[in-house]
Amino acid sequence: MDIKSEFQNKPSSYWLDSSKATRYRELGKDLQVDVAIIGGGIAGISSAYLLCKAGARVAVLEADRILQGTTGHTTAKITCQHALIYAKLKKEQGGELAKQYAEANEKGLHMIAQIAADNNIKCDFSWQPAYIYTSQEKYVKEIEDEVVAAQSLGIEADFVEAIKLPIIIEAGLKFPNQAQFHPLKFLQALAQEIVKNEGLIFENTEAVQIVDNQVVITRRGNRIKASEIIIASHYPFFDGGAMFFSRIYQDRTYILGLTTEEKFPDGYYISAEAPTRSLRSQPYGKNQELILIAGERHKSGQGGDTNTYYQNLLDFAHQTFKVKDLLHRWSTQDCMTLDGIPYIGNLTSRSPNIYVATGFGKWGMSTGMASAMIISDMILQGRSPYAEVFNPSRITPGAIKSFLIQNLDVAKNFVQGKAGSLPAEVDIEAGEAALIKADKDRIGVYKDEKGKVYMVDTTCTHLGCELNWNQAEKSWDCPCHGSRFSFTGEILAGPAVEPLKSLGEGKNRVEARILK
Repeated sequence: MDIKSEFQNKPSSYWLDSSKATRYRELGKDLQVDVAIIGGGIAGISSAYLLCKAGARVAVLEADRILQGTTGHTTAKITCQHALIYAKLKKEQGGELAKQYAEANEKGLHMIAQIAADNNIKCDFSWQPAYIYTSQEKYVKEIEDEVVAAQSLGIEADFVEAIKLPIIIEAGLKFPNQAQFHPLKFLQALAQEIVKNEGLIFENTEAVQIVDNQVVITRRGNRIKASEIIIASHYPFFDGGAMFFSRIYQDRTYILGLTTEEKFPDGYYISAEAPTRSLRSQPYGKNQELILIAGERHKSGQGGDTNTYYQNLLDFAHQTFKVKDLLHRWSTQDCMTLDGIPYIGNLTSRSPNIYVATGFGKWGMSTGMASAMIISDMILQGRSPYAEVFNPSRITPGAIKSFLIQNLDVAKNFVQGKAGSLPAEVDIEAGEAALIKADKDRIGVYKDEKGKVYMVDTTCTHLGCELNWNQAEKSWDCPCHGSRFSFTGEILAGPAVEPLKSLGEGKNRVEARILK
């Protein structure tokens, strides 16, 4: 197979391609509800479902279409096995908080199973064992420690010496009774249940501000008054003094969906060592299966030639399986916290009726549902038994060092972006982009496949970092906080809330600098 031909198609998520597009209306007037939820991913939709079932009047506001963001670009593993985490949690947080983390994610897993069964949702749900494996001897002790830690927290875990994949390993860990599903089939069904229970869902309704701790303002100026507000917009659209820009960074991960001549074994798998290799299968078509291979993480906006990461995964696929067809490839962006634990709960101590769910790392399916359970309990009952470990205002020893490292990295990229020299003219082919200097402006130039040129000011509208080009996704990405913009300047991912400035009147001046 000609590998170059395998990357002819643009990136596209299997979950989105195999689901019908949603068509909820845009909010066009002021509104008053019990709970306003900003964000239509797994955390927002699941929160709305649980609160509607309890009798609350709920409105979900989504800037785009629901489930199109990180939820629509996941690997869709539902598990409390989050790589090698429990030994670390016990050491840094203590046994009680580690147990809270484990139980919350297990309950999230079982809540998804229960909701799917209760509502007869056909979403390819299946129980599967989850494996961590290593091919390097230096990780054997870590896997042994993880088994002991997990068992001490009440998690069923086993040490294994081999796995069913054609990969020779030094050691492995097995969590039985984990699960996987088709996330959009599940969550689109939940959205329908929300509407049946008199909940409201508004698409193309971008929230831009919260005032007086109880009023959400949209881009079009509509006001939604709510007794409780949940921010589930992936990266929080509203900071409220929580300083998330200094406590969250964003990572990108890449995924291939392909068919092979071999049948994929039961279970799903992730390597302990980097670069990460994560594998699972998914029912596909009539009696077929799609193999999902994920990994190759890097901080958003700092990846260099992003096509390299797809190529690395494809090389691994060819080394491991007899690949038949590459059918899908996509990437995703995850919010990462300083200590590896999500921020779920009150936004700050000064805003007791505003809640946030963010920082799920690479494990948004179980944690997304867990966050919905935690926040709905806090709203309906005034407390959650799992609130302490996820408290967004926490300060942990492990976070302090990470805070310094991540913010020094932000400062370095900010300075480098401002100081770097740029050419006055460029020669680019169709499908390529480049940066040029025009007077004092830093201009991003992209030429599409038909030769049309698009030009934007590549200073991020969030906090002023300079953007880098993402060749695989055709986007301008921020190396400081992870905002992403299309080549025409529209926002693809926050924290930015304003699009890039187009060149406007300077169009002819810059086009003259593009060599024909």
